Amino acid sequence: MSSRALSFLVFCTSAAVLVLEILAGRLLGPFIGVSLETFTGIIGTVLAGIAVGSAAGGRLADRNDPRALVGPILVMGGALTWLAPPLVSLIGPSVDNSPFGIVFIVALTFFAPAAVLSAISPIAAKMRLDDLGETGSVVGNLSAAGTTGALFGTFVTGFVLVAALPSRPIIFLLGAALVMAGLLLWYRLRGATEGAPALIVALLVPAIANLGVGSPCDVETAYACVWVTKDEGREGGRSLILDGLRNSYVDLDDYTYLEFEYMRHFAEVVETTRPGAIKGLHLGGAGFTFPRYLAAVRPGSSGIVLEIDDRLVELAQAELGLELGEDLQVVVDDARLSIRDQPTDGFDVIIADTFSGGTVPWHLTTREFMAELQRVLHPSGVLAMNVLDGKSVDFARAELATLDAVFENVALILPSGGLESGRTRNLILIASDQPIIKPEVAEGRFLDTARTRKFIDGARVLRDDFAPVEQLRQQP
Repeated sequence: MSSRALSFLVFCTSAAVLVLEILAGRLLGPFIGVSLETFTGIIGTVLAGIAVGSAAGGRLADRNDPRALVGPILVMGGALTWLAPPLVSLIGPSVDNSPFGIVFIVALTFFAPAAVLSAISPIAAKMRLDDLGETGSVVGNLSAAGTTGALFGTFVTGFVLVAALPSRPIIFLLGAALVMAGLLLWYRLRGATEGAPALIVALLVPAIANLGVGSPCDVETAYACVWVTKDEGREGGRSLILDGLRNSYVDLDDYTYLEFEYMRHFAEVVETTRPGAIKGLHLGGAGFTFPRYLAAVRPGSSGIVLEIDDRLVELAQAELGLELGEDLQVVVDDARLSIRDQPTDGFDVIIADTFSGGTVPWHLTTREFMAELQRVLHPSGVLAMNVLDGKSVDFARAELATLDAVFENVALILPSGGLESGRTRNLILIASDQPIIKPEVAEGRFLDTARTRKFIDGARVLRDDFAPVEQLRQQP
């Protein structure tokens, strides 16, 4: 092979590894969530695969004819790529989202293809090293080709492929390209045809396994695995599930029906605001349950929803009866960015419900973002925020401390059943620059400002440079 061909080979295999790394987050999201810890586990495990593969490839190249290695390694890398999705579907339901669980499932599914494909780079270096006087140039050029390929795979996947196709077809096509390239190079570099039928039959196993296991999603967006289910108990009932967790419930026949307790707490907080039509800002759309509830119980009310996922908005329109207009508008963008365009003192109530599949964007939890919410909230208005936390409620305490550092008053609604069970529960955090009126809480328990500050118990304020949300939520 020419030097250009070898550089292109390294470029392509490095790109393939990064395509797999990015798509790993999409495939694993329905089972272990999408969080900083998820991507830490993916990146770290794939990097370990790259290190092991590079070392193993170098040893193999020193002990064998490197020309005989290229084709089989590409074929093996393609076959292992095909196996990743069915393995995720098989193992995913039994794995928790602890750091160990994350690394465990990534190691079983994506370590091997990353390691095998990374073996190509040292093998290519061995094939090019005809003169020891050119060692630096050869290694440097191949390293540059690999890095460029990794950048290409990253940008194309994140900016183009994920928006154009579901993850599993992308992985199938990637595996097919690797297998076909491997078979071609195997033949051209070695001219070997013996055993080809058996090899093709063997390759059919991972290929069929990949095609045979469909995506668990009705819709795979750039941010979540989504599906809608019908409620057998209520004719118009629909549940929206994001990354395996029931995220929203809408009754298409009665928008005033609120299935989830935390939504009913939102309604109780809103009842403490001035009577009549009000203007609401909603952070997170999902099923658009509460904006439609507000319009139903407060005729003439209007709302703006900040939702980052345009596919989710389209799904809500297609299957959840969402109708947009002057009274209910959606801004499709990251709330941290779009909040800047909202008017000062422009909203009577802010409803913050940005959890998706059990995770919350950390940059929507910090003091800097809370200051923006205070700016757009009318001085007489109220903010109600849904927080998911476990028994220790360390994240909820930190979020309350953050709100307390910005607003004059804070309060809290604890869920019915309290926090003693240890399982993840929804807490409603309330903030305002006016004294907070006690809502008529039918379920759970209300803590006023004084008791809420005792509940905070010295928790640290979350800031843009310090917001360990996932770690706080996983404290025992």
